[in-house]
Amino acid sequence: MPLRPILILPDKRLREKAAPVTAVDDEIRALMDDMLETMYAAPGIGLAATQIGEIKRVLVLDVAKRQDEDASANPLVFANPEILWASEELSTYNEGCLSIPEIYEEVERPARIRVGYLDRDNKRQEIEAEGILATCLQHEIDHLNGVLFIDHISRLKREMISKKFSKAAKRGAADARHDNDDEAETRQAGLEG
Repeated sequence: MPLRPILILPDKRLREKAAPVTAVDDEIRALMDDMLETMYAAPGIGLAATQIGEIKRVLVLDVAKRQDEDASANPLVFANPEILWASEELSTYNEGCLSIPEIYEEVERPARIRVGYLDRDNKRQEIEAEGILATCLQHEIDHLNGVLFIDHISRLKREMISKKFSKAAKRGAADARHDNDDEAETRQAGLEG
């Protein structure tokens, strides 16, 4: 089970709407396993397939340790998740995202939801969730729809965060080009020497 690189804002793939999976087969189960390993290593409590460049409606999460420090791993996997019902009552959590590292903002979402999905055995299931589980499910389902948690905050804050990550990406690309130029010069000097 290899670790997968997590896409970082402003990667355009984070804005793509994921395609439904036709069935949870061995290929999708392997993807789920890779996603869990990647999520735990990050470390995070949820991961959508779109965050690793797989534009499929698959997500994984494990909020057990977040809810109880003594809890052991309790991974949950979902294919084609859809919110069937959401409460009018709202709750607010300070959300973060593996694709937008080190940024946390208060986001208001429905306090309770019911989600339909296919499980690891390709069986149709429903789950009712509240608290951090409801928040995490909504956050990851948003990813599958090309929506980021910063889309739920003020436009000014969202634009500031987006600009910060765009500048960092440009700096990273410039640094990579500079490193490649230095490496090419070193190779050329070795050939000439």
